[in-house]
Amino acid sequence: MNDVLCVVLSTAPDQTSATRIGEALLSEHLAACVQYEAVRSQYWWQGALCTDDEVRLVIKTRQALYAAVEAAILRLHPYDCPQVLCLAVDAVSAGYQAWAAASANPAV
Repeated sequence: MNDVLCVVLSTAPDQTSATRIGEALLSEHLAACVQYEAVRSQYWWQGALCTDDEVRLVIKTRQALYAAVEAAILRLHPYDCPQVLCLAVDAVSAGYQAWAAASANPAV
């Protein structure tokens, strides 16, 4: 089993959408933890500069589960082109590593 941790970032238009995605990831044991943060985003979309309030999802999981996490986000997300970024974790405390690897485990 590949226990290397990563952090997946995504945004949703509101807390309801973010919670639906987060709860699905947790119920399927694809994530150990999902945090929600209110953010203001500015971005280009279809030639226009947009500004929106969004909810950022900070998802802690194992790199081995990234493809399944991405697929779940794409399946559940209301956006046409949602942000799904996977960030490598260079260092992590041993206790957190063990807990996260055990929690993000669909075999459980």
